[in-house]
Amino acid sequence: MPFLSFAHVLELRRQLEGTRAEVVCLGSEDYAASIRRWSDTCEKEAGAIVRVTTTPEVSEVVRFCRKHRIDFVVEAGGHSTTGSSSSHGGVVISMASMHKVLTDPASKTVCVQGGATWDAVNHSTAPYGLAVVGATASHIGVGGSTLGGGYGWLTGQHGLIIDQLLSVKMVIADGSIVEASQDSYRDLFWAVRGAGQAFGIATEFVFRAHHIPATVFGGLMHFDLAKLPKIVNFANQFHERQDPNSGFFFGFTVRRPAGQTVVMTMLFYNGAHSQAEAFFAPILSLEYLANRTAMVSYAELNAMANVDPVPEGRKSISGTNIMPPFTTSLVRELWEQFDDVIKTYPRMGDSALVFELLPYSKVVQVPIEETACANRGPYYNVGLILCWYDSGLDAKMHALQRQMISKIKEAQQDITEDHVVAYANFAGKSSLYSICWPP
Repeated sequence: MPFLSFAHVLELRRQLEGTRAEVVCLGSEDYAASIRRWSDTCEKEAGAIVRVTTTPEVSEVVRFCRKHRIDFVVEAGGHSTTGSSSSHGGVVISMASMHKVLTDPASKTVCVQGGATWDAVNHSTAPYGLAVVGATASHIGVGGSTLGGGYGWLTGQHGLIIDQLLSVKMVIADGSIVEASQDSYRDLFWAVRGAGQAFGIATEFVFRAHHIPATVFGGLMHFDLAKLPKIVNFANQFHERQDPNSGFFFGFTVRRPAGQTVVMTMLFYNGAHSQAEAFFAPILSLEYLANRTAMVSYAELNAMANVDPVPEGRKSISGTNIMPPFTTSLVRELWEQFDDVIKTYPRMGDSALVFELLPYSKVVQVPIEETACANRGPYYNVGLILCWYDSGLDAKMHALQRQMISKIKEAQQDITEDHVVAYANFAGKSSLYSICWPP
């Protein structure tokens, strides 16, 4: 699309006079910082970035773009690796300043602005002994992870993130401000629970919160490859038990500073230390390379997957689903592929492939037609993140990512025979299209 003209920038500034919104454009001192994203692959030269502070300001920008037929996107957490929060030449509506969180302990509800992160939510609810089902890495934004469906450590007890959503304030395509819930704009409320961000701009969410103890058990562990069969065996046991208080991630990552591929696990148990130790005894009894498990607060647990400071470079997240039983042969093949990539290409130390086992009984209790989230079934998510620095490797990294994900899909060909499988938070628009309308 054509690059936004300076005349349009000036007109947009005039339209926003009297508000606290700030319009940043080429030549502005903080322009470079305003287009920076979690992944360098998603940085694009925007025509203007509008830092909004209220829902009416968002509405004004949408009306302006609609009037002049200007492309616009929304930046909430900026964590997407599909480039969905960036625009070349258009307008970026940045909600980075809309990050307030208000917890009401009496009603056990939490009101969250669209630019907030899960870390802000967790720290707001903690003083009241409450928690919201939120993402397992708290540095990501609330908006994107919610609209795609959303899984968290409390999914076993309470279901998906969208299953806790009571209402959402939105700016729709004509600039109108609406509040969608079970009582109003029900069709919109159905759509935004799982089908992504295509139906409007979500500026405020209201979630149901739940009681959480002062501490829960959890943390990361690293192992050498020899422990893989026993870890896979435990994963199958975990699946059979379906303990709603638990969560178990396992897969591969790169151990610092040696740069070697290791087997990783992430444990979660919402209960006493003794209960957690008994539940995870087959894992805790293994000889490990690193053990960072402990009784910690829910906010601390959710921050364990965060990388601080955020590493620079290029990143791509993809994923699929897998149905048990898990086989050591498949996981070992994936290890070999992953390890070969790490050894062949430089500076890929923040990459990981993770099988995300969260009990699904609560998830499947909600009829699939009740929300737009198709990812409800007796299976688990598998996430793959590749991190690199050389832009010349972009095509190669995406090809390698497709190869690894394809290997899992090939081993799970029967999963789609009885279940619709499409998790928007792991899929870009093109991949969702191929799922819904296969060739």
